[in-house]
Amino acid sequence: MYWLVGGLIIVVMMGVLAVADSMPSVSSLVDTINLSVLALILVMMSLALIMLSRLYTPATPAVQSTPFSSQTSSQSPVIELSITKRLLLLVRHIVVVILAAGLIGVSALQALVSHQQAESSKITAPLRVQALVTIEGISDSVLDAAADTGYRQVAVITHLSPLVSELTPQDLDNITASHLTDVQSHTNKNSLSIKSNSINLDTLHTDRHRILLSAYPQSSRRPDTAKQFANLSQLKPGETRWMSLALSPLAMAEQATSSPSGFDSYRWLRGRHIDGVARVLVTATQPVSTADTDLLVASSSLSHLSRVRTYIDRGRWQLRQHFYQGWHVLTGDEQQAKAVTLSLLTGDRSLISRDTKELYQLAGISHLLAISGTHVLFLAIVLAGAAVMIVNQLYPALYRYVPCWQVRWWVMIGAAFVYALFTGFDVPAARTAWMLFAIGLMRLSLLPVSTMRVLLALAVLMAWCDPYVLWQAGYWLSFVAVALLLKYEDRSHHPHTLASTQTNTPSSHQNEAGGRLWLRQGWGVAKRVFKLQFWLFIALLPITLLLFGKASLWGLIINMFAIGLFGWVIVPLNLLAGLIYLLSPTLADVLWSFVTAIILSLHQLIDWLTTLPALSAAWLYTPINMAIVLMMVLVILPWLLPRGFISRGLALPPLVLLMMTVYANQQSLMAVPTLYLLPTGDQYISASVLQYPMTDDSGESGEDEVSWLFLADHRPIDAPTMPSRLTAEALSATVAQQLGSLSIKRLHGVVVQSSSAALSQRQINDDPPKSLQASTSELLPLTVLQLSQHLPTYQYWQAGRIDRWPALQAAYQVTHPAAAKSSISAQRCEEGKTWQSANNKLSITAMTGWRQIEDASVWDCTIAIDLSGIKGSRMPVQVLRYNAAAPLKSSAASVQALLDRLATQPSDSSSPQRHTPPERIILNANSHARVWQLWSLMCTDERATSAQSRWLGHSTSSVTADVLERQRVGVVITHDDKILPAALPLETRDTSMASP
Repeated sequence: MYWLVGGLIIVVMMGVLAVADSMPSVSSLVDTINLSVLALILVMMSLALIMLSRLYTPATPAVQSTPFSSQTSSQSPVIELSITKRLLLLVRHIVVVILAAGLIGVSALQALVSHQQAESSKITAPLRVQALVTIEGISDSVLDAAADTGYRQVAVITHLSPLVSELTPQDLDNITASHLTDVQSHTNKNSLSIKSNSINLDTLHTDRHRILLSAYPQSSRRPDTAKQFANLSQLKPGETRWMSLALSPLAMAEQATSSPSGFDSYRWLRGRHIDGVARVLVTATQPVSTADTDLLVASSSLSHLSRVRTYIDRGRWQLRQHFYQGWHVLTGDEQQAKAVTLSLLTGDRSLISRDTKELYQLAGISHLLAISGTHVLFLAIVLAGAAVMIVNQLYPALYRYVPCWQVRWWVMIGAAFVYALFTGFDVPAARTAWMLFAIGLMRLSLLPVSTMRVLLALAVLMAWCDPYVLWQAGYWLSFVAVALLLKYEDRSHHPHTLASTQTNTPSSHQNEAGGRLWLRQGWGVAKRVFKLQFWLFIALLPITLLLFGKASLWGLIINMFAIGLFGWVIVPLNLLAGLIYLLSPTLADVLWSFVTAIILSLHQLIDWLTTLPALSAAWLYTPINMAIVLMMVLVILPWLLPRGFISRGLALPPLVLLMMTVYANQQSLMAVPTLYLLPTGDQYISASVLQYPMTDDSGESGEDEVSWLFLADHRPIDAPTMPSRLTAEALSATVAQQLGSLSIKRLHGVVVQSSSAALSQRQINDDPPKSLQASTSELLPLTVLQLSQHLPTYQYWQAGRIDRWPALQAAYQVTHPAAAKSSISAQRCEEGKTWQSANNKLSITAMTGWRQIEDASVWDCTIAIDLSGIKGSRMPVQVLRYNAAAPLKSSAASVQALLDRLATQPSDSSSPQRHTPPERIILNANSHARVWQLWSLMCTDERATSAQSRWLGHSTSSVTADVLERQRVGVVITHDDKILPAALPLETRDTSMASP
């Protein structure tokens, strides 16, 4: 019952959070219910339930054999007593059920009220404001133009006022100075004026919002703005400044799940209690002092714990500044080794680059970057041991009043909570600190409670305190991993017999036996480590695939030595250096240099291992849902329970069902011809992939499927647009992950439909580029080049001229010798170029592209995908908008339905079935109207006898209605999911934005 109620509480709270957005908001709940009181009620109800369920019920006394007469005379009182006890037992069961149901219901209410309170404070609409900004904690990243990293910082904003005019830093400094003067002279009168901007603080919005500030190098190109943005990373925790901000609401859950990587930013920000995002426009150069802020800002009336948290965060900030000294003198590898050292000490990942994070993810050791229970427990044990040694030397009489284990326990608790606060009090660190506290209480009170039950109680308590913690992946991985470790220790515990073996060894063979014993011990340790890693990898695989959509196969191997290296060498030395830093920073730097050198060597080793050609396929992609997770749990359940409790043969049926389900899911991705629209993170950069299962004339599936990838840049030539912020590394990694989740292991072709000016230059620079921060014209060719290193690619079509392609490929091989595993030749994508499948049912044809003309505006290549065959056997292509979070739930793309102009065409019923018009999908990438004007002059109307076409392009396309009519377009689909203006005159009146 204990596990049932605890599991139901967590499941119900997750369900309430999942549907809370669609539930009507009840303001009375937000105003009348106090979450702290509700949490206290839950704790009291749970204690009552535990005490009542553990109530002792004596067994009914047995009736001895007696003669019939005496048995008859004594049986009545026994029966009455038995009935009374049964009634009491029934009443107790009823009360227990009522308490359990009430506990689950109040938990659901706790989750609902927490969500509605968070919704009441969220930013609801974009708005430009000036506000008083208080920095909270340390920033998530550091603004660095050289590394192209932005500034992200959690902050609290108050005293919001809409911007009536654009402010300068000097204006905000004047606001700050006038504000300080007014506060000092009139503490109860808040008035403020500046020149033409007259602002009365009484009229300001006093709402308090917790937001995520952001600033990027691209937005700080002006010298004055760049200078003040460079000082953003110097803002200390607790510092307050006036700023001009561009507020934006959080992306809705539906928008967040359409991100290229599948990362749900909505849940991530909601889990951190963020009400909105804000882009920094202008910031004051002078801060508002804390003493004056306390008089004005209500949020400055902090509790003692919050003030302690601020002081600790300032210590973390100062330690980051110490690590950041001389940062730009170091090489990139040295910088990242130093950044990982800082992350392992304080949990600060602001200096870790995207490449380093991807390296750890590929190696399957990204969990080592987080402050885990190992860090907290090691420091607590060290400090507790030091405290006991001091007590033994200076005041041993203390043990007369307090036992030694309690002294050690109190020191461990204090050290654990202080260090957990110092590292941000994330879920793993907080869980370790609270577990130390709970286990000590169990020992102090002599309660017979198992560690697993303590772990479940902590999981439920953390969910009660903050229901949004259920949306954090660290919560699930932390508690599940610890539960599996505890279960593994219970299973693997057995008495050691090595000592007896050594004692019984004859003295004449003592040396030889000692050597064999050492080998056996070493082999036994290695075998136990491998079994533990294999156990954790298999057991955590379902939840890893469910949370992240992929799992690194490298983790099973690299974790075997990486965990020992981090746990026994790097982390202890790092924490020791942190303690020495309090006394001698110079000596700590020497020790940190040694730790950095170890991490640098580890990075080089992992980088070399992960680039081996034979071991390049490191990711496991499997579309997974809760049903598959449940089947995986049923498979490993006999191994989780005590031996003999359930026969392990019962794992065979769910294992077979699991294999069949996974195989069916994989086959469903390639059973029907599908064109997936892949999100890229740039509204003008499009990516789509065609999956076509090969079939013969009878409709039977073949042994192979065809996959073609289409890339295009839809930025209009005749309109100013911002350049793309994507890099070739990021785009290729995103597309590779998306293709892997769709079970695509090779590409028959890649088509870049947009011409590249970098490939058409006649002047070839022989010097290779120092980095691959590609310009917009080089982005897509470099993406194809890097993507071909991950996936076998048979053909590459490139629009426009490709004179510089060999030089670009050679430059990449020079700058990336380890990553350049293969080369690929480029073919010109020009009008008339055609590829046809082996069964003659699929053809890909270039409709436009004339590189011979000295005008780059007519070089873009529009592609036509034609499917032919018997009408009854031909499978139509479905166009789906790819869902990175759940590929199996990819939804149909919305369309503009045009007039059915085939209805006016006479049909030839006498024509044989073989002459069914082919189905056509046109992938338009032309960014200038001149392309279709030239097509109208040079090309004939080849679609006069064909079926309707589907048009896939961008809403900024300069195509005309005449072209759509000549191509007999029936529906229009856009990559940015907006209306195509040229299709409006042809649109049907009653059907719009329907499914394709």
